[in-house]
Formats: sequence, structure tokens, C-alpha cells
Amino acid sequence: MTNVTNIKRRGMMLVLSSPSGAGKTTLAKRLLETDRNFTMSVSVTTRARRPSEVEGQDYLFITPAQFGEKVKRGELLEHATVFGHSYGTPRAPVDAALAQGHDILFDIDWQGTQQLKEKAREDVVSIFILPPSRGELERRLHSRAQDTAEIVRQRMAKANDELSHWAEYDYVVVNDDMAVADAKIAHIVEAERHKRARQTGLSEFVRTLMT
Repeated sequence: MTNVTNIKRRGMMLVLSSPSGAGKTTLAKRLLETDRNFTMSVSVTTRARRPSEVEGQDYLFITPAQFGEKVKRGELLEHATVFGHSYGTPRAPVDAALAQGHDILFDIDWQGTQQLKEKAREDVVSIFILPPSRGELERRLHSRAQDTAEIVRQRMAKANDELSHWAEYDYVVVNDDMAVADAKIAHIVEAERHKRARQTGLSEFVRTLMT
């Protein structure tokens, strides 16, 4: 017998996008820590692994030739080139997780988000993270101390292009205070989980109420 606590639900693809330095990666990590139903989408990439990154946990690091083959075979839900490196999302593990009611978190840019929506619009919930000011965005990039001054300059130059796509997203959150932004994202997630179309077990549950 189905009850209100175990109504079957299809998972969602939750996308967080922002200019570099707006805080989306930190917000993503905090969501994963507080909501156990989420797992992070692990992308394939052609860029070199950073010393702090773990193969298979942060990214799957592959060659440009391997990446090209995956694109040809249709194995990627989305893919994009950023700062000269290719990134993409493997389709199979995402499809399996959604069918089981698990939610997948994506830290991708607007190009990838558009592709996800083209292929699976009903499964996608997109949030654009804005910095409180341009000055704060630049300060955060410098404070990370993981990029050279030239890379910071490139990221700031690219910020306008990324910001121009904010209106394509379902929700917008200004990340002025991390705790407040956390709470706003949690509210969005809770509301999206209760959407009628996402609760695939509702029909069965309602039938039990009518007999």
C-alpha cells in the first residue's frame, strides 16, 4: 500500500550556474552536505587534473580524442568548451539516478544548461547565482589564490557574457550571504520535489484514497 511518506518521485537535475567567483561551487558543496538525496554529476573533461582533485570524484579526466568519441556516440547529455578545455555530462548514470528518484546536482555554465533543457526540460531545475557586486566578484576570484592574475582577468572579461544569460534560468539567487543563499536554494528544491508532474506515484496514491 502506498502512503504519503513513500510516494514514488522522479529525480531532478538541479543546475547551478554563475560567473566564476560568485560562489556556486561552495553552494553546491553545502547542498551535498545537507541533502543526502543529491549526488554530484561527475563530468568528463579534457583539462589536466589539479593537485587537489580526485579522479572519478571531481571529474573523469580523458583525452580530447576520447571526448570526441563520446560526443559522436551521443553519450553526453551536454558538453561545452570553456577556456580551451572540453567538459561534458555522461548520460547513462544520470538517467539511472533520475528513474530511481535520486536528484543530480550540476555545476555547469549556460551552454550546458541550454543543452540539458533541450534534451530533458521536465527534469531540469535551473538556478543562476549572482554576486552582490562586480567588485566583490573580482575580490573573490583573487582571494581563491588558485588562478594567475591573467586568468582572473580572463574570468572577469568573460563574466559579462555569462551574466547576460541570467534570464534563461528558472530561479535567480543573489549570493551576498552564504547562509541566506543556502536557505533559498533549499526552499526551491523542496518546492520542486512537490511538483505534481515529478511525483510519479501520485496516481496510485490517489486511487487508494478513492477505494
